[in-house]
Amino acid sequence: MLKSILRYITWYHGQTLGTRLFTWRKGVKVGEDDQGNKYYETRDGKRRWVCYHDAPEASQVPPEWHGWLHFTWDQPPTKSPLVHRSWEKPHQENLTGSPAAYTPSGSMTHGVKTESRDYAAWQPE
Repeated sequence: MLKSILRYITWYHGQTLGTRLFTWRKGVKVGEDDQGNKYYETRDGKRRWVCYHDAPEASQVPPEWHGWLHFTWDQPPTKSPLVHRSWEKPHQENLTGSPAAYTPSGSMTHGVKTESRDYAAWQPE
């Protein structure tokens, strides 16, 4: 309930009023990804955009839709699906700043105690 109210009174929880009106007037829905993001283009195909399901975070756009949004290929993944290789990992949004972020071993944020670091900080004499 609170999330739907916030979408209408704040610009950072979803589409702005201008984007909503532009999408309603000129947008043609092309498809939707597995995260609930909706993809649109103008009738003449010159502009493409995404309306995010949740917070507007660009790393939530899967590679197949990213390529279509940036005119790398003409057909959206709904008409011409991207072929995934067996060695490719599934798409994952940017986790920087979250507890699930990657931290290499030896990093101060890796959970290693400061006494057991693999380097000694310089101290002036």
